[in-house]
Amino acid sequence: MPHFEEFYANKLRGGLGVVDADSVLDLRSASREQAAASIQDMLERSRFSAAKSVAIRLAPPAEGGGETLFQPIGKALLEAKKRGWIARLQTLPAQDGLGFYVVLAGKPEREG
Repeated sequence: MPHFEEFYANKLRGGLGVVDADSVLDLRSASREQAAASIQDMLERSRFSAAKSVAIRLAPPAEGGGETLFQPIGKALLEAKKRGWIARLQTLPAQDGLGFYVVLAGKPEREG
């Protein structure tokens, strides 16, 4: 079996991260309300533009544990995936920190 360069091996493993994304949405300093509004805005805009990939960065838990935006943002993204607005949804690889790698489905092509 041939050996892959690390870059291609990571793609096969699904390790797409910040460097692979078309853009980055950094929510590490956002409040829960700001983050929810940013995600909603991104999803609404994506319905009228071309498909693209976005890395969404979230703050890690505070020292000693605590609540993060991972669960509420994850739920919103999963709901958008069910609606067909997101083509691919996965967590960021460990070296990129807490967050998601999302491929927005974009505007559907019209047949005709």
